Amino acid sequence: MPATDDFPSPAHRDRVWLHVLLFLTTFAATTMVGAGFYLNFLSDLGWRRVTPPTSTLLIGGLWYSVPALLILGCHEMGHYFACRYYRISATLPFFIPAPIVSLFGTLGAVIRIREPLRTKRILFDVGVAGPLAGFVVLVPALILGIRWSEVMRQPPPSPAGIDLGEPMLFQLVTRLTFGPIPDGYTLNAHPMAFASLFGLLATALNLLPVGQLDGGHLAYANLGPRAKYVTYATLAATLILGVTVATSWLFWFGLIVLLLRLTGVEHPPAVDEHEPLDKARLAISLLAIIIFALCFTPWPATPQDLISK
Repeated sequence: MPATDDFPSPAHRDRVWLHVLLFLTTFAATTMVGAGFYLNFLSDLGWRRVTPPTSTLLIGGLWYSVPALLILGCHEMGHYFACRYYRISATLPFFIPAPIVSLFGTLGAVIRIREPLRTKRILFDVGVAGPLAGFVVLVPALILGIRWSEVMRQPPPSPAGIDLGEPMLFQLVTRLTFGPIPDGYTLNAHPMAFASLFGLLATALNLLPVGQLDGGHLAYANLGPRAKYVTYATLAATLILGVTVATSWLFWFGLIVLLLRLTGVEHPPAVDEHEPLDKARLAISLLAIIIFALCFTPWPATPQDLISK
């Protein structure tokens, strides 16, 4: 997710040591989380008692951490290289480790764009490059993760269990791989399937047409100042979903309100507000909407799911 500044700033040098430190810390955090996913997979969702060595679990955790960070990294580098293409000053990705507060071991990654974008076409290209690059890596990871998963008899419910909504693309690949899963059975997800699930949820969140999320950049590139009404509509939709469909949406509603309070409802304008998008970019806008629909779930993770137990 790129965050833009309203005014240009003087040339900066990246603190490479900070980017490397954050990446390594995030890698360690996601590998530990992945070790838990791997243990869950080996034990058939806790149905069987297994005691593999710690080294085996950590190596198994790489099946989660490597694809998860590859998806995140490609997403942010898509933004970064789009900025480099247009000679726009931007930082390298800042990975955000979250070993305690997040089920996934990370809260994502972000780059900072240090100067305003000159035209709506540049804004569009920078905004869409991240989701497209991440999605290209996400799809093969999802296919492999589902193929390496197993269908097993549904174990008894556990108070420590995690119930995450399955996005449309996750359900589609599962059905194409295993066919309809009968009642009383469930998917024992491989750690790579969890990595792809994280990528799907992160992509959907970033493509929400709000503020300075990727979807907010695309909405502004298409609609200009009228994009603020899309932001209001999205905010209202999350509140309605929280009241009528899943209370977890109230959590995301609160996060969106916080984001808008920090960055403002109205998107920073481009230097040239009058350049329209061409037909190719309008077609890519439709593709971004399709990707959002494939990654979206009406039943996202609940707050308690996102907090490590």
